[in-house]
Amino acid sequence: MNFPVYRPRRMRATENLRRMVRETRLSVDQLVLPLFVIHGKGIKKEIPSMPGNYHFSPDTLTEEAQEAYSLGIPAVILFGLPAQKDKNGSEAYSEDGIVQQAIRQIKSASPDLIVITDVCLCEYTSHGHCGLLTESGRVDNDATLEVLARSALSHCQAGADMVAPSDMMDGRIHTIRSVLDKNGYSHIPIMSYAAKYASSFYGPFRDAADSTPQFGDRRGYQMDPPNAREAVRECRMDIQEGADIIMVKPALPYLDIIWQAKTSLGYPVAAYNVSGEFSMIKAAAEKGWIDEKRAMMEALTSISRAGADIIITYFAKDAARHLNRL
Repeated sequence: MNFPVYRPRRMRATENLRRMVRETRLSVDQLVLPLFVIHGKGIKKEIPSMPGNYHFSPDTLTEEAQEAYSLGIPAVILFGLPAQKDKNGSEAYSEDGIVQQAIRQIKSASPDLIVITDVCLCEYTSHGHCGLLTESGRVDNDATLEVLARSALSHCQAGADMVAPSDMMDGRIHTIRSVLDKNGYSHIPIMSYAAKYASSFYGPFRDAADSTPQFGDRRGYQMDPPNAREAVRECRMDIQEGADIIMVKPALPYLDIIWQAKTSLGYPVAAYNVSGEFSMIKAAAEKGWIDEKRAMMEALTSISRAGADIIITYFAKDAARHLNRL
């Protein structure tokens, strides 16, 4: 006589019990989807080193943003690739710049979607550095601040809901906050890349954003990976200058920094699950070495467990689909 097998039901009950006592609950509400926008029309071109991520023209970007919002993802962060670069990164603050165009189109189609903009010059300068250069080829911190503030203001004028300076120039939060406040944008929050390390995990992003420095590197203005106390100091200084949210980047190699920032400062903390972290999981999964979905969720959960309130991740859509099924 054959009896029914009840193991699957017992397994579901066990999993439900585990969910009831789970200490860390990852939510779609925490996710931010990075998007790359380029000039043109009808363009959706996959980025080879970042499977499932694309260069979008503003029209196709709008469709992607709408899909993200339909999945419950509350925000996107925009990175622009200009038509032409110059030594001053002029398109970064152009009224008709690529990011400015994208903001207007997205907000017109999806007004409730939060649009965050990356504020930096590396994508826009011909030399690929995050700031203006002196005649001797050194990054000119103070001269860069005005350009960054001008860029942030142009994003707000186009309709951005939040600006996120990623350049790591000293004093840029104070300068941007002052300019926004003087021009009627005191309500726009600043999410500061406060602890941004000089990391080896940015490689695929630099392909995607065409932002590899033409000479030298960024270790002069990005943080040294062994330093932890410095990260907390940097976060505290940005808060004092007017940052509303502080960010740690990358996420996975710096979970301890996320934890220290959250417990020491008591401010909202964002973490950027960067391109190298994403692409390593993708590559290992393609070879059959790991289960992509489980590795994705484990990585994102660890970032949340470390204290991140906001997680910027290229996995945002896949994670949202999985979380929506739970």
